[in-house]
Amino acid sequence: MLILAIESSCDDTAAAVLEPEHRVRSSIISSQNEIHARYGGIVPELASRRHIEMIRPVVDEALARAGVTLDKIGLIAATQGPGLVGSLLVGFTFAKALALVRGLPCVGVDHMAGHLLSCLLEERQPKFPYTALIVSGGNTSLFSVDSPLSFTRLGRTRDDAAGEAFDKVAKLLDLGYPGGPVISRLARKGDPCAIRFPRARLGEHSLDFSFSGLKTSVASYVETQRRADQSLAVNDICASFQEAVVEVLVDKTLEAARKTGHGRIVIGGGVAANPRLRDMLADRCDDQGLELFMPSLDYCTDNAAMIGVAGYYRFLAGQMIAADSDAYSRSPLN
Repeated sequence: MLILAIESSCDDTAAAVLEPEHRVRSSIISSQNEIHARYGGIVPELASRRHIEMIRPVVDEALARAGVTLDKIGLIAATQGPGLVGSLLVGFTFAKALALVRGLPCVGVDHMAGHLLSCLLEERQPKFPYTALIVSGGNTSLFSVDSPLSFTRLGRTRDDAAGEAFDKVAKLLDLGYPGGPVISRLARKGDPCAIRFPRARLGEHSLDFSFSGLKTSVASYVETQRRADQSLAVNDICASFQEAVVEVLVDKTLEAARKTGHGRIVIGGGVAANPRLRDMLADRCDDQGLELFMPSLDYCTDNAAMIGVAGYYRFLAGQMIAADSDAYSRSPLN
């Protein structure tokens, strides 16, 4: 049996074909960055319209790359939520319609569950249970992952997600969209100790996050420099901002692993591709004797392969959806 997976929760239209053992036959992603870059962020209406245009070609390409036809597909999995409702409905409705016409079982997948299980796409896979950090443009949360179907939230952001903070700081500095990659690139040329931006701890043992104060601190610093007619040391600002974000992410992830007693840590989500986060977390885990599992860069950002993995376990548990099942904008996991 092969699995056809579809993801359209935000601004990427994605499809993948997988084997039940998590071997990826194909993974296709159609990005919308060029559409939204001029606005400095995602425009929901434009995103959903683009999904309508791309969903069929992306699915067709995934099947072609895998060297199969729909006759070989035994299960369809699609993101049911959370995300932009207009975007979600395109992929989710397409998946339900295709399953109905072909007489195939169909499962709806929580996007967060996909990120929590994305490391299972790699050759080196974590054993359960493990502590997971999911960090992206829309989410920054910590989970205890006890099985492929059992997730317990340990902490979450109280305001901006880490990826959202990257995008807002990039916009403030006129660096374009998306902000994460460009800030990471410029940070390599800067001094992470040049500016002491605040680290929001939210209490000695809190596992929640807050990045709005950091964002405001960067904005205040930039405004002060501009009023004084001082040139901005953009590389240093990027490096110092990134260090403040990464330091808190790593500290709280390790604190979560200490509380759960897990010897394994997993990260996922778009910001999990950040080189500084990956390096710092690897060093700290090594120092503390913890195993770290990180998806390859292709599986950090939104993709359909991770939806296929999560969907397969829901299929095994008999958790199929009906034709009238609806998408949801907010995750019950968060």
